[in-house]
Amino acid sequence: MPSLFSPITLGNIEYKNRVFVAPMCQYSAVNGVAQEWHHAHIGAMATGGYGLIIMEATGVVPEGRISVDCLGIWNEEQAQALKPIVEFAHTQGTKIGIQLAHAGRKGSTTGLNAYHPIATVEEGGWQTVAPSPIGFHGMPTPRPLTIAEIGDLVKAWGEAAQRAVNAGFDAVEIHAAHGYLLHQFLSPLTNERADEYGGIFVNRIRFLCEVATEVRKVIGIHKTLLVRISATDWVEGGWNIEESIELARELKNMGVDLIHVSTGGIVYDAKIPVAPNFQVNFATRIRNEAMIPTCAVGLITESQQANRIIENEEADAVAIGREVLRNPRWALAAASELGQEVQWPIQYVRAKKS
Repeated sequence: MPSLFSPITLGNIEYKNRVFVAPMCQYSAVNGVAQEWHHAHIGAMATGGYGLIIMEATGVVPEGRISVDCLGIWNEEQAQALKPIVEFAHTQGTKIGIQLAHAGRKGSTTGLNAYHPIATVEEGGWQTVAPSPIGFHGMPTPRPLTIAEIGDLVKAWGEAAQRAVNAGFDAVEIHAAHGYLLHQFLSPLTNERADEYGGIFVNRIRFLCEVATEVRKVIGIHKTLLVRISATDWVEGGWNIEESIELARELKNMGVDLIHVSTGGIVYDAKIPVAPNFQVNFATRIRNEAMIPTCAVGLITESQQANRIIENEEADAVAIGREVLRNPRWALAAASELGQEVQWPIQYVRAKKS
């Protein structure tokens, strides 16, 4: 069996293979509620043979969305709209997770169809928040969160996680990457606080650690807990791989099952050496030095390439993003290319190559 298609157990759940679908925003919700597009989008991937599909960044509060058209899970209507999507994935033998997020200073944007990037109040926009009043590349200056508001957001993450559990999700991923709120607290470039949530490393990771503790408490031991981080800001003086390794050690002690390793997003003009596998070495270091399973992501597009990452023990899983948009059944194609027999949806068996 190719290593890519060997099962993996994360927490108390076994995933049938190590090909995961990375969360990819669709900007197609209405008041945070999933629409028919989400059914078709996730449904296509659910027929594709993946070990885990992670749904897109989903706001834990209205102001946590990236755009006015992003998914939310701060109320029951939103959770109930996600439930049929989860149930369909399960009929296909596919596990499914949800990424719980807060955009912070990178929020309140317009969706896919607007001619301007920042949403007005009339369009449903809001005052963004962050650790410190530092705007992102031409976006409005955010308002610093108070300590009480941070506590409220920790509870909001927990409440959102409970709704996700009730909707049937197998895994919950905390989004602490790509320059969004939790990452903004981690990075010295965006966190200039002088209280217990700023300054030294232990203070900058405090918010994320509180969220991870709360979410684990809520979802219990029978769901998988993932955290997505940016392992480096790619900027001198920013968040770096050494801090990511230490953070991963702390998160492991809090019951996190896997670190989903990406990079960047805090600075718009960071010089990032984008190329196939350009982020894999960060996943490898975190895996080996923090002794926690990792998922690698970033320009992983070929079956042999993905299989080598697992075979060489550079990561425990790989997440495929844009390539899945091009081919929702990438995992089935990869299995065929690697000579692995996998179960196809019975409706598609006639398309299977012998």
